[in-house]
Amino acid sequence: MTTKQIKVKQITTPFWQEKTLAKMTEREWELLCDGCGKCCLSKLIDDDTDELHYTNVACKLLNTKSCQCKKYEKRFKYVPDCLKVSLDNIDQFQYLPASCAYRRLAEGKDLPDWHPLLTGSRSAMHAGGHSVRGRVISEFDEIDLQDHIATWPAQ
Repeated sequence: MTTKQIKVKQITTPFWQEKTLAKMTEREWELLCDGCGKCCLSKLIDDDTDELHYTNVACKLLNTKSCQCKKYEKRFKYVPDCLKVSLDNIDQFQYLPASCAYRRLAEGKDLPDWHPLLTGSRSAMHAGGHSVRGRVISEFDEIDLQDHIATWPAQ
């Protein structure tokens, strides 16, 4: 009688489900970013109600096709008020869209089903309309932000 060896695939828990944001490595932290580009949109806050309004106006450093920052490593040099998403400013996560992995995990939620860590690529995100691709204009244009309020980025 011969015995047959069976390979058992060991299932591991994804890092974002087993670690808190505070325990993640720098690489894991960066991997959480889905690359949607929504955090790079200009936002307005109503002086009377403190309500946050997204616009369809993107930062001058955002590549609107790839949804990536053109100068990511030096972004603060070119855009001093760029918000660095970190545990040091977790109180400002409400300015991130509801779909943002950092915000979702901080709120005790899981990643959205189209997130690149779940699908293996950013294609599903772009195809599903979850990024800014094809939906924004650059802040290089002379515009009045109030004329460019958009509701889709907040989702």
